Amino acid sequence: MKSINIVAKHAEFTKEWHPHQIAIVDTMQVLLAKLKGEFVWHAHENEDELFQVIKGTLYMQFRDRTEVVKEGEIIVVPKGVEHNPSTKNGEVVEVLLFEKLTTAHTGGIKHEKTQTSYPKI
Repeated sequence: MKSINIVAKHAEFTKEWHPHQIAIVDTMQVLLAKLKGEFVWHAHENEDELFQVIKGTLYMQFRDRTEVVKEGEIIVVPKGVEHNPSTKNGEVVEVLLFEKLTTAHTGGIKHEKTQTSYPKI
């Protein structure tokens, strides 16, 4: 058991849209990611997903609206809800994600940004 410095862990990687696992809590995982531009419209049929913005501004698009998530804020995307995280103006946004170990990166969608495993840092 040791503390984890989120800022230092984010500094260990540069790849965007590629989560890195920093901890496991029971059947949940804690991930860090850097986001830039548009992601992929997708849903997770059986899992909720929590995003905490560490740095920058995240635009969580839903089919009927866009929620703006600022530094220090979280948003929970309920299971089954189609969503598309994005950033604006070339900004790299750093986030912490909390989700089940079984959560597929892009749900049932296969895309060039889909990751099937996450490096542990």
